[in-house]
Amino acid sequence: MDQKYPAPYPPLSGIGMPSVATAPPQSNVPVLSPGGWLPPSTTYPPGLQYLMDLDYLFVNQKIELLQAFTGWETKNRYAVTDIRGEAVFYIAEESSICSRLCLGKYRSCEFSVYDRDRREVLRMIRPYRCDSCCCPCYLQVLEIYSGNTLLGSVTQEWSFWQPIFYIRDASGQPVLMIKGPIIRFCIDVNFKVKSMDEKHRVGIIQKQWGGFGREFFTVSDMFGINFPRDLDVKIKAVLLGACLLVDFMYFEDPQ
Repeated sequence: MDQKYPAPYPPLSGIGMPSVATAPPQSNVPVLSPGGWLPPSTTYPPGLQYLMDLDYLFVNQKIELLQAFTGWETKNRYAVTDIRGEAVFYIAEESSICSRLCLGKYRSCEFSVYDRDRREVLRMIRPYRCDSCCCPCYLQVLEIYSGNTLLGSVTQEWSFWQPIFYIRDASGQPVLMIKGPIIRFCIDVNFKVKSMDEKHRVGIIQKQWGGFGREFFTVSDMFGINFPRDLDVKIKAVLLGACLLVDFMYFEDPQ
Protein backbone atom coordinates (compact mmCIF):
# COMPACT_ATOMS: atom_id res chain seq x y z
CA MET A 1 0.00 0.00 0.00
CA ASP A 2 3.00 2.26 -0.43
CA GLN A 3 1.40 3.99 -3.40
CA LYS A 4 -1.24 3.61 -6.06
CA TYR A 5 -0.13 1.05 -8.60
CA PRO A 6 -1.70 1.22 -12.09
CA ALA A 7 -3.42 -1.84 -13.42
CA PRO A 8 -1.02 -4.07 -15.36
CA TYR A 9 -1.08 -3.70 -19.15
CA PRO A 10 -2.41 -6.66 -21.16
CA PRO A 11 0.27 -8.96 -22.58
CA LEU A 12 1.63 -7.94 -25.94
CA SER A 13 0.78 -10.24 -28.81
CA GLY A 14 1.03 -10.27 -32.55
CA ILE A 15 3.35 -11.26 -35.33
CA GLY A 16 6.94 -10.26 -34.77
CA MET A 17 6.33 -8.99 -31.26
CA PRO A 18 9.01 -10.01 -28.79
CA SER A 19 8.03 -11.84 -25.66
CA VAL A 20 7.86 -9.70 -22.53
CA ALA A 21 9.62 -11.04 -19.47
CA THR A 22 7.69 -10.88 -16.26
CA ALA A 23 9.31 -8.61 -13.70
CA PRO A 24 10.12 -10.29 -10.40
CA PRO A 25 7.76 -9.38 -7.56
CA GLN A 26 8.88 -6.55 -5.35
CA SER A 27 9.66 -7.92 -1.95
CA ASN A 28 9.28 -4.56 -0.24
CA VAL A 29 5.65 -4.10 -1.32
CA PRO A 30 3.37 -5.17 1.55
CA VAL A 31 0.62 -7.71 0.93
CA LEU A 32 -2.74 -6.11 1.62
CA SER A 33 -5.71 -7.66 3.30
CA PRO A 34 -8.91 -8.11 1.23
CA GLY A 35 -10.20 -4.87 2.75
CA GLY A 36 -7.28 -2.84 1.44
CA TRP A 37 -5.37 -2.24 4.66
CA LEU A 38 -2.14 -3.56 6.12
CA PRO A 39 -2.37 -6.87 7.98
CA PRO A 40 -1.96 -6.81 11.76
CA SER A 41 1.51 -6.98 13.23
CA THR A 42 2.39 -9.56 15.85
CA THR A 43 4.50 -6.99 17.68
CA TYR A 44 3.37 -3.70 19.13
CA PRO A 45 4.98 -0.81 21.00
CA PRO A 46 4.70 -0.81 24.81
CA GLY A 47 1.30 0.34 26.04
CA LEU A 48 -0.56 -0.23 22.78
CA GLN A 49 -1.74 -3.72 23.66
CA TYR A 50 -5.06 -2.09 24.63
CA LEU A 51 -5.69 -1.42 20.93
CA MET A 52 -5.14 -4.99 19.75
CA ASP A 53 -8.77 -6.17 20.09
CA LEU A 54 -10.54 -2.83 19.64
CA ASP A 55 -12.41 -1.58 16.60
CA TYR A 56 -13.94 1.55 18.11
CA LEU A 57 -12.74 4.43 20.30
CA PHE A 58 -14.56 7.38 21.84
CA VAL A 59 -12.55 10.60 22.17
CA ASN A 60 -14.13 13.03 24.61
CA GLN A 61 -12.59 16.48 24.94
CA LYS A 62 -12.77 17.81 28.49
CA ILE A 63 -14.69 21.03 29.06
CA GLU A 64 -12.43 23.84 30.28
CA LEU A 65 -14.46 26.28 32.40
CA LEU A 66 -11.92 29.10 32.00
CA GLN A 67 -12.16 28.88 28.24
CA ALA A 68 -15.96 28.56 28.34
CA PHE A 69 -16.40 31.73 30.42
CA THR A 70 -13.55 33.92 29.13
CA GLY A 71 -12.90 32.67 25.60
CA TRP A 72 -9.17 32.32 26.33
CA GLU A 73 -7.70 29.30 24.61
CA THR A 74 -6.55 26.69 27.12
CA LYS A 75 -4.70 23.41 26.75
CA ASN A 76 -6.86 20.66 25.33
CA ARG A 77 -7.38 17.44 27.28
CA TYR A 78 -9.08 14.28 26.09
CA ALA A 79 -10.35 11.04 27.61
CA VAL A 80 -10.28 8.02 25.28
CA THR A 81 -12.62 5.12 26.07
CA ASP A 82 -13.71 1.92 24.37
CA ILE A 83 -17.25 1.09 23.30
CA ARG A 84 -18.06 -0.16 26.84
CA GLY A 85 -17.00 3.17 28.34
CA GLU A 86 -13.82 1.81 29.91
CA ALA A 87 -10.81 4.13 29.95
CA VAL A 88 -8.13 3.39 27.36
CA PHE A 89 -5.99 6.55 27.18
CA TYR A 90 -5.77 10.04 28.56
CA ILE A 91 -4.37 12.81 26.33
CA ALA A 92 -2.92 16.13 27.47
CA GLU A 93 -1.76 18.98 25.25
CA GLU A 94 1.51 20.78 25.87
CA SER A 95 1.79 24.28 24.37
CA SER A 96 2.74 27.82 25.32
CA ILE A 97 0.20 30.46 26.25
CA CYS A 98 1.58 32.76 23.56
CA SER A 99 0.98 30.21 20.81
CA ARG A 100 -2.55 29.50 22.06
CA LEU A 101 -3.50 33.19 22.21
CA CYS A 102 -1.75 34.33 19.04
CA LEU A 103 -1.95 31.34 16.70
CA GLY A 104 -5.16 29.67 17.89
CA LYS A 105 -5.94 26.39 16.15
CA TYR A 106 -2.77 26.60 14.03
CA ARG A 107 -0.47 26.58 17.05
CA SER A 108 2.44 24.21 17.42
CA CYS A 109 1.95 21.75 20.26
CA GLU A 110 2.62 18.26 21.52
CA PHE A 111 0.26 15.65 22.91
CA SER A 112 1.21 13.20 25.62
CA VAL A 113 -0.88 10.02 25.59
CA TYR A 114 -1.04 8.12 28.89
CA ASP A 115 -2.38 4.65 29.56
CA ARG A 116 -4.60 3.56 32.45
CA ASP A 117 -1.62 3.52 34.80
CA ARG A 118 -0.63 7.09 33.82
CA ARG A 119 2.41 5.93 31.89
CA GLU A 120 3.21 7.82 28.70
CA VAL A 121 2.78 5.45 25.76
CA LEU A 122 2.60 7.88 22.84
CA ARG A 123 3.84 11.34 22.01
CA MET A 124 2.38 13.34 19.14
CA ILE A 125 4.20 16.36 17.73
CA ARG A 126 2.47 19.03 15.68
CA PRO A 127 4.53 21.95 14.30
CA TYR A 128 3.07 25.26 13.23
CA ARG A 129 1.77 24.93 9.69
CA CYS A 130 -0.69 26.57 7.26
CA ASP A 131 -4.06 25.35 6.02
CA SER A 132 -4.79 23.89 2.60
CA CYS A 133 -7.39 26.53 1.72
CA CYS A 134 -4.79 29.27 2.22
CA CYS A 135 -1.64 27.74 0.78
CA PRO A 136 -0.86 24.64 -1.34
CA CYS A 137 2.36 23.99 0.56
CA TYR A 138 3.61 23.86 4.16
CA LEU A 139 0.44 22.07 5.20
CA GLN A 140 -0.57 20.43 8.47
CA VAL A 141 1.35 17.43 9.79
CA LEU A 142 1.23 15.40 12.98
CA GLU A 143 3.88 12.80 13.88
CA ILE A 144 3.19 9.96 16.32
CA TYR A 145 6.02 8.46 18.39
CA SER A 146 6.39 5.60 20.83
CA GLY A 147 9.37 6.72 22.86
CA ASN A 148 11.88 7.77 20.22
CA THR A 149 10.42 5.48 17.56
CA LEU A 150 8.31 7.03 14.83
CA LEU A 151 5.11 5.01 14.27
CA GLY A 152 3.66 7.12 11.48
CA SER A 153 2.23 10.52 10.63
CA VAL A 154 -0.84 12.37 9.42
CA THR A 155 -0.35 14.84 6.57
CA GLN A 156 -2.84 17.27 5.11
CA GLU A 157 -3.14 17.25 1.33
CA TRP A 158 -3.96 20.33 -0.71
CA SER A 159 -7.66 20.74 -1.41
CA PHE A 160 -9.62 23.96 -1.73
CA TRP A 161 -12.92 22.62 -0.41
CA GLN A 162 -12.80 19.06 0.86
CA PRO A 163 -10.52 18.09 3.77
CA ILE A 164 -8.06 15.37 2.70
CA PHE A 165 -5.43 13.72 4.89
CA TYR A 166 -3.02 10.85 4.36
CA ILE A 167 -2.17 8.29 7.02
CA ARG A 168 1.52 7.44 6.54
CA ASP A 169 3.59 4.66 8.04
CA ALA A 170 7.00 5.07 9.67
CA SER A 171 8.73 5.13 6.28
CA GLY A 172 6.57 8.04 5.11
CA GLN A 173 4.53 6.01 2.64
CA PRO A 174 0.76 6.70 2.56
CA VAL A 175 -1.27 3.67 3.59
CA LEU A 176 -4.74 5.17 4.12
CA MET A 177 -6.54 8.39 3.26
CA ILE A 178 -9.15 10.44 5.09
CA LYS A 179 -11.77 12.48 3.24
CA GLY A 180 -14.03 14.90 5.07
CA PRO A 181 -17.25 16.58 3.97
CA ILE A 182 -17.41 19.99 2.33
CA ILE A 183 -20.16 21.08 4.75
CA ARG A 184 -19.23 20.53 8.40
CA PHE A 185 -22.20 22.05 10.23
CA CYS A 186 -24.33 18.93 10.55
CA ILE A 187 -25.23 17.20 13.80
CA ASP A 188 -22.77 14.38 13.07
CA VAL A 189 -19.84 15.11 10.75
CA ASN A 190 -18.14 12.12 9.11
CA PHE A 191 -14.55 11.90 7.94
CA LYS A 192 -14.28 8.70 5.92
CA VAL A 193 -11.14 6.54 6.16
CA LYS A 194 -10.44 4.78 2.86
CA SER A 195 -7.80 2.65 1.22
CA MET A 196 -5.40 4.52 -1.03
CA ASP A 197 -7.16 3.28 -4.17
CA GLU A 198 -10.48 4.47 -2.63
CA LYS A 199 -12.06 1.08 -3.37
CA HIS A 200 -12.44 0.11 0.29
CA ARG A 201 -13.99 1.98 3.16
CA VAL A 202 -11.73 1.18 6.09
CA GLY A 203 -13.34 3.21 8.88
CA ILE A 204 -14.62 6.58 9.96
CA ILE A 205 -13.82 9.49 12.26
CA GLN A 206 -17.12 11.01 13.35
CA LYS A 207 -17.61 14.33 15.10
CA GLN A 208 -20.63 13.61 17.28
CA TRP A 209 -23.27 16.05 18.44
CA GLY A 210 -22.59 16.93 22.08
CA GLY A 211 -25.83 18.74 22.90
CA PHE A 212 -26.96 22.34 22.44
CA GLY A 213 -25.11 23.81 25.42
CA ARG A 214 -21.84 22.02 24.71
CA GLU A 215 -21.86 22.81 20.99
CA PHE A 216 -22.76 26.49 21.20
CA PHE A 217 -21.02 27.61 24.38
CA THR A 218 -17.80 25.58 24.36
CA VAL A 219 -15.28 24.17 21.89
CA SER A 220 -15.30 20.81 23.69
CA ASP A 221 -16.01 18.08 21.17
CA MET A 222 -16.86 14.39 21.09
CA PHE A 223 -15.57 11.98 18.46
CA GLY A 224 -15.95 8.34 17.56
CA ILE A 225 -13.25 6.44 15.64
CA ASN A 226 -14.10 3.18 13.89
CA PHE A 227 -11.47 0.96 12.26
CA PRO A 228 -10.97 -2.74 11.45
CA ARG A 229 -10.20 -4.89 14.45
CA ASP A 230 -7.28 -6.48 12.59
CA LEU A 231 -5.70 -3.16 11.58
CA ASP A 232 -2.08 -2.74 12.68
CA VAL A 233 -2.04 -1.12 16.14
CA LYS A 234 0.53 1.42 14.96
CA ILE A 235 -1.90 2.64 12.30
CA LYS A 236 -4.69 2.69 14.90
CA ALA A 237 -2.49 5.00 16.97
CA VAL A 238 -1.96 7.23 13.93
CA LEU A 239 -5.74 7.37 13.38
CA LEU A 240 -6.10 8.56 16.97
CA GLY A 241 -3.67 11.35 16.13
CA ALA A 242 -5.68 12.12 12.99
CA CYS A 243 -8.77 12.60 15.16
CA LEU A 244 -6.95 15.23 17.24
CA LEU A 245 -5.73 17.03 14.12
CA VAL A 246 -9.25 17.04 12.66
CA ASP A 247 -10.55 18.50 15.93
CA PHE A 248 -8.00 21.29 15.87
CA MET A 249 -8.44 22.14 12.20
CA TYR A 250 -12.23 22.21 11.92
CA PHE A 251 -13.86 22.35 15.36
CA GLU A 252 -11.66 24.59 17.52
CA ASP A 253 -12.99 27.93 16.32
CA PRO A 254 -14.65 29.99 19.08
CA GLN A 255 -18.43 29.75 19.02
